[in-house]
Amino acid sequence: MSNSRRSAYVTIAIIAVVIIATAAVILWFKPSNDVNSASIKPSISDNETNESVTTELAAGQVVKATMIPSQFQFVTGLENLPRSLKGTQIDGEIIIDEKKQLVVTEGLRRLFDYFLSALGEEEEAVIFARVESYIRHHTPEPAASQAVTIFNQYVAYLKELPEIEKRYGNLQLQATKSRELDLNAVAQQKQDIANLRQQYFDKPTITAFFGAEDNYDNYSIEMVRIDQNKQMSDVQKQAARQDYISRLPDSTTKANIMQQANISELMVRTEQMKARGASPEALYQMRRELVGAPAAERLAQVDQEDANFDQRFTQYESQKNRLLNQGVDAAQEQTQINQLEQQLFNDTERKRLDGYAALQRQQAVNNP
Repeated sequence: MSNSRRSAYVTIAIIAVVIIATAAVILWFKPSNDVNSASIKPSISDNETNESVTTELAAGQVVKATMIPSQFQFVTGLENLPRSLKGTQIDGEIIIDEKKQLVVTEGLRRLFDYFLSALGEEEEAVIFARVESYIRHHTPEPAASQAVTIFNQYVAYLKELPEIEKRYGNLQLQATKSRELDLNAVAQQKQDIANLRQQYFDKPTITAFFGAEDNYDNYSIEMVRIDQNKQMSDVQKQAARQDYISRLPDSTTKANIMQQANISELMVRTEQMKARGASPEALYQMRRELVGAPAAERLAQVDQEDANFDQRFTQYESQKNRLLNQGVDAAQEQTQINQLEQQLFNDTERKRLDGYAALQRQQAVNNP
């Protein structure tokens, strides 16, 4: 979804960060526990009954789903999957220990998000029945009931998040307009979300479900804080960024942040070096230090392809201008231009021409 799938229940925009020339806001997944049946409001058509239906499980267990159509009775939870989930691999996991107790992981949250992503194709009650059936079919007790409880808590938590968003508005939009993010508002919003999580989850579940996300958020906030510090030079800011990352505990999150930081640094330094007329060899050396030899070689190849495209584009513009000045009729003129494009560019490249020409014109305006 990325990445990890996110629930269609709610869009969380805790931190949206645009760092000058190095933007990277990284958000991940979500979680939940016991909601009572009154909080679930499935829509029932006139020809559907309100009676409860039960699903017999292989182990003799029963999943009771209130107010759902009879065709949505589940044993495994995977029957009659909605279109968006058909043919996909189930994301997430259910882990238990030797005593059949649930081990809460970030993968459990991903599992919940996988099924919740079908909201809109399926009613809430159907998704609840599907998830509970899936859990109970694949998980022994007491872990099964523990997972179902957390799922209900997760859904209740997700339903309350929009209220926090509403209180703070669209921080990303505010940052775009003012060019600076209100870090005090961001910190208060994060605290409100932390308080909400504590209402629904115990500490181990909060850490498992949201730990990686919080680490990324904290990293993003600190990068903005450094970037918005007008008392620091660019060199000092870069040193502060590297120092912050170096102090992070070793983890997959740190590795990903380091990779993202290297990519951001790569973009900035590449532009700076190209502006100074750096040689391909110097660019390769810098890239190899930041992202490794294989990536540096691929980027060098991209540079060559871009240079080749630029050369052909310059030739194209020159010949096209000559054609436009010939004074022939519009149809003949367009035919000749089309032939020129086919001679100089492949199908994919021809789709870029209009946009590339507009970019060139804009750069000429910005840098006369």
